[in-house]
Amino acid sequence: MSRSKSVLTQLLQIFPQWRPQMYFKASLTALSHAMEDQVLAGSEQPLVIASFQRERFYRQEAQRYRRIAQKSNQVYVLAAPETDFKHRSQDYETIAFDADDPLTKEWHLIVLGKSYASCLICQEKSPNRNQGMTTDMDNNRRFEGIWTFDRQVAQQAANILLKTIVDYRPELAEKAQQARDRYIPSDFLQDGDPQTQEVDNTTWDVTNNNPDPFVQRLVTYLQAGQYKLIKANRSLSAKEHKERLINSVTTAIRLSLDPDEILQVAVQKLGEGLGVCRCLVYRCKETDTTATIEHEFLNQGIPSIKGQTWPLQENPLFQEVVELRDALTIDNATNDPRLSNGKGNPSAQSLQTLVHSCSILSWMLVPIFYSGRLLGMLELHHCGPKPISWKEEDVALVNAIATQIGVALIQAEAYANLQDLNEQLEALDRTRSNLVAITGHELRTPLSTIQVCLESLATEPDMSPELRQVMLNTALQDAERMRKLVQDFLTLSQLESGRVEWNIEALDLHECVELSLSNVRARHKETPLPNIENLVMEELPLVKADGEWLVEVLAKLLDNACKFTSEEGKITIEVSCHSPHHLEVTVADTGRGIEPKRLETVFDRFYQEEGALRRSTGGTGLGLAICRQIVSGWGGHIWAESQGKDHGSQFHFTIPIYVDQMSSESAYPTITRSPQGRQRARGKRQK
Repeated sequence: MSRSKSVLTQLLQIFPQWRPQMYFKASLTALSHAMEDQVLAGSEQPLVIASFQRERFYRQEAQRYRRIAQKSNQVYVLAAPETDFKHRSQDYETIAFDADDPLTKEWHLIVLGKSYASCLICQEKSPNRNQGMTTDMDNNRRFEGIWTFDRQVAQQAANILLKTIVDYRPELAEKAQQARDRYIPSDFLQDGDPQTQEVDNTTWDVTNNNPDPFVQRLVTYLQAGQYKLIKANRSLSAKEHKERLINSVTTAIRLSLDPDEILQVAVQKLGEGLGVCRCLVYRCKETDTTATIEHEFLNQGIPSIKGQTWPLQENPLFQEVVELRDALTIDNATNDPRLSNGKGNPSAQSLQTLVHSCSILSWMLVPIFYSGRLLGMLELHHCGPKPISWKEEDVALVNAIATQIGVALIQAEAYANLQDLNEQLEALDRTRSNLVAITGHELRTPLSTIQVCLESLATEPDMSPELRQVMLNTALQDAERMRKLVQDFLTLSQLESGRVEWNIEALDLHECVELSLSNVRARHKETPLPNIENLVMEELPLVKADGEWLVEVLAKLLDNACKFTSEEGKITIEVSCHSPHHLEVTVADTGRGIEPKRLETVFDRFYQEEGALRRSTGGTGLGLAICRQIVSGWGGHIWAESQGKDHGSQFHFTIPIYVDQMSSESAYPTITRSPQGRQRARGKRQK
């Protein structure tokens, strides 16, 4: 059921001399409350008809209308339903009109009593149906309509709305007629049609209307409006201060990519902006047990705590902040239950000592998070003489600054990581250059030799058998040299990519050393070697490693020592035990030696001490890099020592001691010692 004309339109047709006025929603609210207050304050039983645009507006006033219904049995409330508003007869009559009814754009309140009458009939101008409007937007809604104490206008408006009520709820026809008989004289409405009435607008009598309650209500409303305006100005000023402080902190910390400088600038700006006694910030992670105070702001007369160790894991406040992932405020640290229950609680006692030593009376902790990762903590301390109550806007401000600090710290870390990445790229570029130079040299030399030998064999059919054999042997030797080069590349690639399957077992270290010595002597049987002295004792604990790779490490270290030691020099192999868990193997020589600053770089890939093209010895520079990967594979450590050029060198690596399964089953549950262990290791070495 819908109507084409609004109540205001119908009323203006009856009273054409009336001109509607413009009202804001806040003004209509004040006028409506004043009219309702008049009913609540009086002793009469008036007719009250209220039309709300939507159910949500009615819900705000439902409690008031339950009180009004206690004054009169002629109370009607109209609204467009949204949830549970419907036709109902309880404390008062409720009428749910259609969503397309013009009443959805109107605001009406009519009060008719024996000694007073008031009427508020309004229609909204360009209604905003956005349910997400803010309070300011809602209060700025505009209406045009009539507000008057005139009884005849109120009676005509009441009659129009009573007809609408009966149209929606015919069962209320008798009750509506009772209202007409009681509040609207029969000689005023001759045929019940408001559009046919001829009313003399010049004879209205308002002498019985008392405007004092309305005037008082309006004065109160204007005072409240002025207060709201002052409060709004203060709020805007506070927001401006907040934005200015955030911008200054953001600008300052964005000028640097040094984390220490970022934190110091932030804590200084924040402390000055809020005027707190002490402001500090420190880096920490959720798992840290303690933190060191390195950045703080101090007000005049406040003692410094810079350099102190700050408890974290034993700090219930820190744990609560991490768990809530939000700021924590304490207005009075002297009676806070987390700090006062110290009996039998070491954590609380420790915090009490901290509070007393640092003179903390009011406390705020704000975490610095970025993408769920804790980067640090901001703390604000008020040190007296009286506690303060932290304001929500202060907490919001510090939270905003903590967010900016988190972003700045991540940017600084990203820049540092970028620098590391650039260094890695430079190292990779050097590796690429070395790879090209070394492989070019190492491949070109044997290929040239092989080509010459094969061409000689192909073009010289009359070559003697002895010379032919020399050519073949030379070609085979250089082919083997190329095979070893390719094998080293493949070995290092497998080790670095983690594709190696380790066969860890209990091994006799003395046997492995002997096997590596045999391999070295076999490869250099036509080359004079330095004096190699094996000082490894046979009565050693078994070690836990892969036998094949252990022999490989020993052989490469021995090859490296032989390469840089003259035949008059000496090489020694010995084993020492400085730990109950590891043996230390040392391969020492009296050869060329290594400069101290290069003791780490010798383990890099393609490292050549003499340069890629100025070497007196062959090799790819991969041997020591392979050794480092193998030793790391079983959890050991390898390093080099040397006093410098011509002072020889010593290469050390550690290897874990095998713990018997019966004595420490939990330590190495997958390692067993079989009777065939030594034979299996020996078989691998022979291969």
